[in-house]
Amino acid sequence: MQNLKIYNTLSRQKEEFKPINAPYVGMYVCGPTVYNYVHLGNVRTFLTFDVLYRYLTEIGYKVRYVRNITDVGHLVGDGDEGEDKIGKMAKLEKLEPMEIVQRYTNDFHKVLEQFNFLPPSIEPTATGHLVEQIEAVKVLIDKGLAYESNGSVYFDISKYNAAGNDYGKLSGRILEDLLNETRELDGQAEKRNPLDFAIWKNASPEHIMQWKSPWGMGFPGWHLECTCMSTKYLGKQFDIHGGGMDLKFPHHECEIAQGVGITGTEPVRYWMHSNMLTVNGQKMSKSLGNSFLPAELFAGSHPLLDQAYSPMTVRFFMLQSQYRSTLDFSNDALRAAQKGYRRLINGLRIVKTLTIGINDKPADTVLSELINDAQSAVVDKPATATPAVEIAIDQKKKEDIEKTIQAFYEAMNDDLNTAVAIAQLFNLLKYVNMIYMNQLNPRALGEDTFNLLKEKFVVFLEQILGLKEEPIAQGDGILSGLLSLYKEYKSSQRYDKVDEIRAYFKSNGMTIKDMKHRIDWAWEE
Repeated sequence: MQNLKIYNTLSRQKEEFKPINAPYVGMYVCGPTVYNYVHLGNVRTFLTFDVLYRYLTEIGYKVRYVRNITDVGHLVGDGDEGEDKIGKMAKLEKLEPMEIVQRYTNDFHKVLEQFNFLPPSIEPTATGHLVEQIEAVKVLIDKGLAYESNGSVYFDISKYNAAGNDYGKLSGRILEDLLNETRELDGQAEKRNPLDFAIWKNASPEHIMQWKSPWGMGFPGWHLECTCMSTKYLGKQFDIHGGGMDLKFPHHECEIAQGVGITGTEPVRYWMHSNMLTVNGQKMSKSLGNSFLPAELFAGSHPLLDQAYSPMTVRFFMLQSQYRSTLDFSNDALRAAQKGYRRLINGLRIVKTLTIGINDKPADTVLSELINDAQSAVVDKPATATPAVEIAIDQKKKEDIEKTIQAFYEAMNDDLNTAVAIAQLFNLLKYVNMIYMNQLNPRALGEDTFNLLKEKFVVFLEQILGLKEEPIAQGDGILSGLLSLYKEYKSSQRYDKVDEIRAYFKSNGMTIKDMKHRIDWAWEE
């Protein structure tokens, strides 16, 4: 196992990752409230935990990854008052709430598939766990940590803190300051304390989504669903809980209080939060007109975009920044990411074809072997190959490749520092290109190091960072045919046709690489 360190929001420092029951890891991530299209802030959060899931798996852990779907209980304004977000959208669209849920859950899955995210192990829904939530409310009432008021049930913050707990410790909020901030808010009449939060809400007659409970018709509080689903599938204490930094308070703060209240145990060992997105230095916001959806990025249809950007370009762009840092969208940054992504994908195409076999031997050795084989066949003798020319091991290059591979792991072990890890990937790419351009004989690295270079380049790029070559509209067969024609036209000096083929490749974002030893194509960088 690698010595992975994770920044724990609760302790406010990097800690060595020690699972409760290694090699098994339990990870819960707050999923979307499916009342609208998934936005880029969501995508960045889910990317963080997709990479963590991939990396933990790569270094030998067996991960149960749970990411929920919120399909009830999340009210407008994220508080205890107002309409349910899904119910409100259902009224506007004149649809059943579950039609809204299905529509935007489908969109969520589609977008994540476009970004090449791995699916979670379990994807539970809030409405699928109403029984567990009602039982949790009963437990909290029995323990004196919750009370019923006018058909709603609230978590009692004062009693929780009086029992030696610290509501506010995750977000760093001080209870007295929170009380001062909330004292004048409306809708507090039912509560004993302004900070108390709903774990079950009484539903008014016009509220679309409501269910029977011991306290009357109602629906669960937004915070309660994650407590019930995470502990059901991962146990009363599990390893990692993730989400966007906007969820630290009140959502995750309330989850801690509920978990401790129900089980008497801290529910989570490591709390992880990804940072926000900005656009040209400003916070991404619909009101500022600088918020765009993934589909707008892919189509280039937003007024702030100069061109379309592919899903893998955007994924690569996001990976260039460590997940806890602010990430700023701009056309310049996206164009630079497109070039970087294409350089790596060109390397991926190359590395999958590299061999240490006959094509890498000096020409005179190849010719000698072929003559030997022919002579052996004439006299009906077993073929005997001429030994390959001995190539001295370049110890410096060999050691540099091995150190670079280790540096990639060290970057990932440093709280998933994908920015530094990508820099190491480009260092490996340098050697891939040297071999490809016949500037370095792979035998000079030794067979073990050469194979390690090939293996780790693919593992780092595809399996850990989750980048892949995007499909070519023309198809590989057509491109191969065009390259054959290009070679034929060039040899027959039909340069008008040569230029036509070059122009065709360029119009599709590709370039022809005309080298002494081969003709190939690559993505334009």
